[in-house]
Amino acid sequence: MKIPNKTRRYCKYCKKHTQHEVAIAKKKERGALKRGSIKRAKKRGRGTAYGNVGRWGSKPAISKYKRTGAKISKKTDLRYKCTECNKTSVQKEGKRMKKCELV
Repeated sequence: MKIPNKTRRYCKYCKKHTQHEVAIAKKKERGALKRGSIKRAKKRGRGTAYGNVGRWGSKPAISKYKRTGAKISKKTDLRYKCTECNKTSVQKEGKRMKKCELV
């Protein structure tokens, strides 16, 4: 999908409609040490109380009917930079698309 480089939208800092420059934010991947860090945290005594203790708690049970595989498209992460105050605002909800191109 082609998205224009510049667009007029409301700036919450200027409190008026201004020209904004559009940029696509780079996607970040999760850390490779995630599984190891949970095991290390268990040894340190984190998340060993009763019940589900936040992110250290129990993981969801895997159903045998669960569908596997990643989705084909990713959600966009657009950043809008105001040309007047140079402040950046993030897109509220990403739209799902295979290819995002600035024109």
